[in-house]
Amino acid sequence: MKDHKILIVDDEIISLRMTDNILKSEYKTVCASSAKEAISIIEESPPDLVLSDLRMPEIDGFKFRIIVQEELGKNIPFMFMTADKKDETESKGFSIGAIDYIRKPFRADVLLRRISNIFANLEQIKGLKKAAGTDPMTGLLNKKASQEEIDSVCKKFGGALMMIDLDSFKPVNDIYGHDMGDKVLIRFAQILCAAIRSTDIAGRMGGDEFVIYCKNIDSEEIVAKKSDFINAEIVKSAKELMGEDMQIPLGASIGCAFAPNEGKDFLTLFKKADKALYDVKQNGKHGYKVFLEEKTEEKNVDEKTKALSAAMMLMGERSPKKGALVLNTEQLMTVYRFLNRMVSNYRSSVFVLLYTIDADTGVNIDEATSSFTEMVSGLLRESDVVTRYSKNQTMVVLVKTEESDINVVIDRIDRKWESNEFFEDCTLSYEIDRCRGT
Repeated sequence: MKDHKILIVDDEIISLRMTDNILKSEYKTVCASSAKEAISIIEESPPDLVLSDLRMPEIDGFKFRIIVQEELGKNIPFMFMTADKKDETESKGFSIGAIDYIRKPFRADVLLRRISNIFANLEQIKGLKKAAGTDPMTGLLNKKASQEEIDSVCKKFGGALMMIDLDSFKPVNDIYGHDMGDKVLIRFAQILCAAIRSTDIAGRMGGDEFVIYCKNIDSEEIVAKKSDFINAEIVKSAKELMGEDMQIPLGASIGCAFAPNEGKDFLTLFKKADKALYDVKQNGKHGYKVFLEEKTEEKNVDEKTKALSAAMMLMGERSPKKGALVLNTEQLMTVYRFLNRMVSNYRSSVFVLLYTIDADTGVNIDEATSSFTEMVSGLLRESDVVTRYSKNQTMVVLVKTEESDINVVIDRIDRKWESNEFFEDCTLSYEIDRCRGT
């Protein structure tokens, strides 16, 4: 028997029993002879799918779907069944969010196949959503998904929002290389997961910055214990990865804000936890601080201004590195579209260079391109943009650059490339064009 549970709703008892008999061999089934009875079942234990007749007394299938969606706040997939042959009935069903539709009388194999397809599609969508919300390196939620998930949870459950920075991480990359840096970040994510329960939330905000939300926690003592555990474990893990002679002062700085006392939404809690985190980093790092609202005029600041300030802080780049902004291809596309508009409206000059690296067999072209991309980002201005465009290509966007300055940039990149470890084994070429606006 499959794990999926289906709620069958039909006021015709014979039809209800026949449908249940078809489905119960492959699914867990629950039956209701009216929408009112079905609503009580959903409130107690929501199913994975509702298979409902449309024409029922008191509350028909259309109204039933709307009640579940809007009044109960349950986003449960609905499949309607009806003997009505009118096309407008089917259209109305889809317009209110039905996922499928089947006409009575139906064959058992047809019903089973269509329900199987529904669950297969739902699993695929669920997998895509999970992938879109997951940080590919650590497996934690990414920045956007963390914000959405915590915002939803903290409205219902009190708890502790903790902003966590991995202190002194940059020297790991500088001394031991980026592969080791990735290993440390992955291990740190595992430590954070070990410090919380399975019902809590952990996410990576970007770089060496993380966030966790622990439900139903309002004790500073618990925050202190988690801080001690995280700081002890990252030092132990770092020595396992890099050797006992590792001297980098790795640790974790934690800023905490409790919900609902300090807020009931992510942005409000984020802003306050970030203030507490700043204080920790200014006072020796490797510790924690719980935010406490100060009795100052700040309480009288307009709430909309507070929300905007928090939103801008969240969107902004934390701990920006020197050199060009490094983006992935999808992010660059958004920036490029904006620059196109800027060129059209403000007569700004934007140039795009596409560098291509070719090499003989035996050279790791992926590593060579990564090395080149990192090298270029450090040579350019903070207002420029660099992306790893493909396996052997790097794209550079130069903002507010005059044509006479392009050769200076190209020469600087060529000279630096000559000292790169891949220079002898690779051929570097480039194309250049000017952004002409929309």
